Parts: sequence; structure tokens; C-alpha cells
Amino acid sequence: MALIAPSILAADFGNLEKDCKMVNSSLADWFHIDIMDGVFVPNISFGMPVLKAIQGIAEKPLDVHLMIVDPDRYVDTFADLGSAVLTVHYEACTHLHRTVQKIKSCGMKAGVALNPHTPIAVLEDIIPNLDLVCLMSVNPGFGGQSFIEGTFNKVKSLKTLIERKEAAVQIEIDGGVTDKNAETLIASGADVLVAGSHVFKAEDPEDVIRTLKQL
Repeated sequence: MALIAPSILAADFGNLEKDCKMVNSSLADWFHIDIMDGVFVPNISFGMPVLKAIQGIAEKPLDVHLMIVDPDRYVDTFADLGSAVLTVHYEACTHLHRTVQKIKSCGMKAGVALNPHTPIAVLEDIIPNLDLVCLMSVNPGFGGQSFIEGTFNKVKSLKTLIERKEAAVQIEIDGGVTDKNAETLIASGADVLVAGSHVFKAEDPEDVIRTLKQL
């Protein structure tokens, strides 16, 4: 059974408290929070003040995904804001091992995200040091995009690498996840499913989360 992490990027920003309380009362496991800087990705989401507000409402772990350049500058800050998992992009880190060490030293689980064009092989040496790998199944920066079908084989390749290295790493899928592809993703090896528009644009978000959780 996979963990379900609704993506707050797709929530109603005019009534964020209501949507956060819905996640609290649902069968969801984590809050997935995308931080975008308009430089690493062509969009700006929300920053520390909004995350602080979510922290005050959330009753489940915060899974924070940094889509920003030079994330090392803010690792301490995101730890202070209650992040349980902090994920940085492989493509944004010059010294990835150092970044991962810093995240762990601040008491958080360390995740690394890969863009759709980045091969699994780049994780060969770092995988034993990670807690989570986030595979982007859309190009990062905007919600509501269509799922990239090649992700299924990428999940299998990552699962093979994790098993070969005997690493304790969760596989997270972020982008275009719905009840149509979730079952195949789980069968391929996914442990955590991030769902944004599919959850928050639904007539009954809690029911959608329940459906995903039962797959």
C-alpha cells in the first residue's frame, strides 16, 4: 500500500486552511509542498510564510520539495519550519552529497528529485545515502500536466538500483498521478504517490484519496 501525499500546489489558495484540514481528516499520509523560485522552474509558488501557516494546521508530516537553485542556503530554515522530508533536485545541486549530509544533520529525511530527462544512473553513488527519490513524471513547474508514460520503466530501473545497492529508499512519483496510473506505478515499485489536481479539483477529494489509498 503506497503512501498518498496530496500536493498543496493544487489546493485553493483562497481557502488554504479548509483544504489543509481536509488532508488532515482524510486517509492521506503526508502533505506534499512544492517550493518554486521562478529560476530553477518557470513558476513561483509559495515561500516560508505560507509554509509556516501550513505547519500550524498540518497534523501529518510535511514532505517539502524544493524546486529552487542553491537549496543549501535554506536547509536550516526548512528544518525550522517542520519539514519531515526535504527533497532537492539533482539538477540544482553542485555538491549533492554535501547537501544530503546537511539535510540529514538537521534531522530531516533526505530526498533527491530527478527531472524526466535525467537518467537513474546518476544516483549510482549517492543512493545509499538517500531516504527518498522523487521521480518527476511531468516537467516541473506547473500543476495539471499530463503524465509521462516513460515513468513506469524509470520506476522499475530505480527499484532495481535500490535493491542492488541494498538501500532503504522510498520511491516517490510526482506529476499527473491519477487512479488510472496509480496501480501500475505501485506495481512497478512506487512507495509514495503525489497527487495534486486529481485530488483537489475533484468533487469529493477525500473519496479520491481513499480510492488511491486502497489500490
